Amino acid sequence: MSNVFEGVGNLGQEPKLSKVDGHDENSDPRSVCNIRVYFDRQVPDKQDGDFKDKGGFWLSVDIWAFRADEAMRLLKKGSRIFVKGSMREVSWNDAESGELRKEIRLTADLFFIDSMCVESVVFKSKRDVN
Repeated sequence: MSNVFEGVGNLGQEPKLSKVDGHDENSDPRSVCNIRVYFDRQVPDKQDGDFKDKGGFWLSVDIWAFRADEAMRLLKKGSRIFVKGSMREVSWNDAESGELRKEIRLTADLFFIDSMCVESVVFKSKRDVN
């Protein structure tokens, strides 16, 4: 991975699951979970000492295959997560205007839920883990 990104942020909307055709006609469709994450940058305010968001940004994140199914099961709007992956530029023609559109997206290799935001945890048995 030549362009690694990692950050902590909050989901801005509910995750969306879709199926994408495989690489060839014999491949099964693959799951992809699409999320929008706001990566905040909390900086202490010099006047009152409270932390203020300065320079945060939104990023579209794609989570693939078995992790996509887990993301759909575990994540919800507002979830605070750590995500790591590679950045890529995606381009398409707008359906209405025909204009070329571009977006930077993150293809996630892994994600973790911030433990400060978890009420309880139930572990899978060792044989149920992939």
